[in-house]
Amino acid sequence: MIGVRTATDWGSLAPVLWESVQETVYMVAVTLLIGGVAGLLIGAALYATRPGNLFANRVVFNVLNLVINVIRPIPFIIFLTAVGPVTKAIAGTTLGTEAAIVPMTIMAAVVIGRVVEQNLVAVDPGIVEAALAIGAKRLSILFGVVIPEALAPLILGYTFMFIAVVDMSAMAGYIGGGGLGNFAIIYGYQQFNQEATWVTVAIIIVIVQVGQIFGNWLAQRILRQ
Repeated sequence: MIGVRTATDWGSLAPVLWESVQETVYMVAVTLLIGGVAGLLIGAALYATRPGNLFANRVVFNVLNLVINVIRPIPFIIFLTAVGPVTKAIAGTTLGTEAAIVPMTIMAAVVIGRVVEQNLVAVDPGIVEAALAIGAKRLSILFGVVIPEALAPLILGYTFMFIAVVDMSAMAGYIGGGGLGNFAIIYGYQQFNQEATWVTVAIIIVIVQVGQIFGNWLAQRILRQ
């Protein structure tokens, strides 16, 4: 009968959905691990090389600042295709889960770098001056004093980035990146199956909420120490 759609065959779709969940978790985890470390180093370098700071270096600061200012405003869906040659050089292809991780990691590192810098700048300069006064080495002050002082805000910043990376993993579905975004496009949008779409949305909401709750809890625990 025209206009009537048969019920969703979850017996067939469930294994595909579960594989998509695993792909999303994999993409998000790898991106946050690599991009998170790279972003921390970029942010720490931005903070430390600011004029008048621990390792003041105008050239390094301006170069890093320019790179972030150029990349960060680019919509991720456009960035995916813009860095296609880089993705192919690293992953050997521009399609699939492994390929999607490359632009996700680059964008995450850049955004996290700015988040880290902003949180480190907020640390009381008096703490740094006190550490310098007692003869502490500058590198030790950066990683042993400044970053620990900003730990709780940094955790909240990384929690925000977790949500952003989940969003990026969904957009990666447009280039066949796998994961829940790809599942929603193929089995939801292209097949006019609202049920599959809303199930995908519900799973993404659960993933995001779990990450947000954990991040908030961890930040609160750090603040109480």
